Amino acid sequence: MCTVSGSIFLLLCCPSSSSSSISLVCCYSNTIAKRRVGNGISHLSAATATCAMAKDVWSRTCGSSSSSPIPRESGSRRQQQGTCLDRSVDMEELLAAIGETQNEDELYAVMSPYSGRQLSMRFMVSLLSREPDWQRTLALLDWINEKALYSPSLFAYNVVLRNVLRAKQWLLAHGLFDEMRHKGLSPDRYTYSTLITSFAKHGLFDSSLFWLQQMEQDNVSGDLVLYSNLIDLARKLCDYSKAISIFTRLKASTITPDLIAYNSMINVFGKAKLFREARLLLQEMADNGVQPDTVSYSTLLAIYVDNQKFVEALSLFSQMNESKCPLDLTTCNIMIDVYGQLHMPKEADRLFWSMRKMGIQPNVVSYNTLLRVYGEAELFGEAIHLFRLMQSKDVPQNVVTYNTMIHIYGKTLEHEKATNLVQEMKKRGIEPNAITYSTIISIWEKAGKLDRAAILFQKLRSSGVRIDEVLYQTMIVAYERAGLVAHAKRLLHELKRPDNIPRETAIAILARAGRIEEATWVFRQAFDTGEVKDISVFGCMINLFSKNKKYSNVVEVFEKMRQVGYFPDSDVIALVLNAFGKLREFDKADALYRQMHQEGCVFPDEVHFQMLSLYGARKDFMMVESLFEKLDSNPNVNKKELHLVVASIFERADRLNDASRVMNRMNQRAIRSHDPT
Repeated sequence: MCTVSGSIFLLLCCPSSSSSSISLVCCYSNTIAKRRVGNGISHLSAATATCAMAKDVWSRTCGSSSSSPIPRESGSRRQQQGTCLDRSVDMEELLAAIGETQNEDELYAVMSPYSGRQLSMRFMVSLLSREPDWQRTLALLDWINEKALYSPSLFAYNVVLRNVLRAKQWLLAHGLFDEMRHKGLSPDRYTYSTLITSFAKHGLFDSSLFWLQQMEQDNVSGDLVLYSNLIDLARKLCDYSKAISIFTRLKASTITPDLIAYNSMINVFGKAKLFREARLLLQEMADNGVQPDTVSYSTLLAIYVDNQKFVEALSLFSQMNESKCPLDLTTCNIMIDVYGQLHMPKEADRLFWSMRKMGIQPNVVSYNTLLRVYGEAELFGEAIHLFRLMQSKDVPQNVVTYNTMIHIYGKTLEHEKATNLVQEMKKRGIEPNAITYSTIISIWEKAGKLDRAAILFQKLRSSGVRIDEVLYQTMIVAYERAGLVAHAKRLLHELKRPDNIPRETAIAILARAGRIEEATWVFRQAFDTGEVKDISVFGCMINLFSKNKKYSNVVEVFEKMRQVGYFPDSDVIALVLNAFGKLREFDKADALYRQMHQEGCVFPDEVHFQMLSLYGARKDFMMVESLFEKLDSNPNVNKKELHLVVASIFERADRLNDASRVMNRMNQRAIRSHDPT
């Protein structure tokens, strides 16, 4: 029987239900209360697990049923379904009648004319798939199994599972899965694909990976589409560790990644700052018969530029040309920027003016990038000519175009021309942004007109313009350069109680200004109120505490980061391992290293070397030797640096014989590699 407490509990557990669905909870709770979550509590989120432990839902009363799996129907029973009324029943009318029901008794009454299984299972599955309300589909599934006594159908369960997951009823999804097994049904690829993708789409990656692991244990083969979708979801959520873990599982399943999967992983490795692994993927692609395309190269080029690895970008561009891979607009724009960063304005100029010959029409990004290259090379005449050329050829200009020109006038100390450009862009309907104003403030400050800069800043604050991190920092620096330290401190103090800027922005400003106490106070306040949603804020605070040797605080922020479900990148892992080492918490460092490795994370050499050093500090030389041998067999690890790190660990511990052994091993390997015989 349904109880009031059970209905209230269901309302608490299912906050995502629509209002119409919630109104039916009490009515259909007889059906829902029959089921309970199986053994899947450990892989649910903490909140869901708490709900599951608070009260059993989805449990079957075992009055007449056996605890053993329910067998499939016998052949004679199936023969009773030989005569079907599918064509004589109007499905639309039946669906409308079901939609009018308010409880399972009413639904059973609607379905009672067909309790002799006059309708085929195919018809019933179609009926389930077209019923939009997840609670009615559950009740209809119970009628199929318990009243009409159809043979358990995997197709029916898959449809109901899909409906339940669409309604974000995670507990019931686990219960349905357990019930399928109880009835002797084996989940198929569709079952697992539905579970994996549904949990992943809502950021529940731990649960998603649990289902992936279950699928692999059941020897149900996933396909490339499933793995690729998971990788893409993890990438979009910036959970690069999970994406790498899934990619590792994909390759372990003997499925060869396709071009889309490889290109996605180049992006993932790059975002995780695993640049060597990203570049090695290009060779792996060729080895597997997957030819890198323009997207492959441009993705890695963009990653190099984002991380200021311009020499590597130039090398990759040469490789791209050697492979006869065609250029596109994105690649050309990136390389114009690279040439500028490497102080090669002539090459940038040559590439820009040759784009049309290659059939590539330059866009506003192309013009803006070359404009900046001219400015940084102090080719002011060329910059002004290009700026006016854009206007004469009706090339659309944007706020970046004007900001670049304002910056160029600032370099020539022509502050009036810079100010006039602000008026010009407004007349042309281009709204100045924070960078525009911060550039003007900086120009006025350098021109000795701090009073104008301060007045503009105050006007912006009072006008409601969003004061971003750049603008705030520009004004703070302007005050400090002018010797007005008190004014700078006042701005920093205001950030402790931000009223017109997001707290995440305030945290970033305070952290980069080195204001530990203020940044910590704002961070804790923002975290407690759920305002910290950007993973970079956690990284910013971890960097701040690490630089200032606040190792306990590093661990505190890291634990908060994991608490909200974010996974660290390799830089954060390195800082946290270092913090654990400084705190002499070697077991926690070891646990973190192993956990990330089991998740499929690919570490840069620095993280491996740091773990070796921590083992050495703990004087666990057996683990040093073990990890040393494992890394020495890894073709992606720099062997020379590895041997030097291990030798220095033994030397610091006065194990000179071991240090000598490691160095001799390195030297002998070097001799063999140069031996022509």
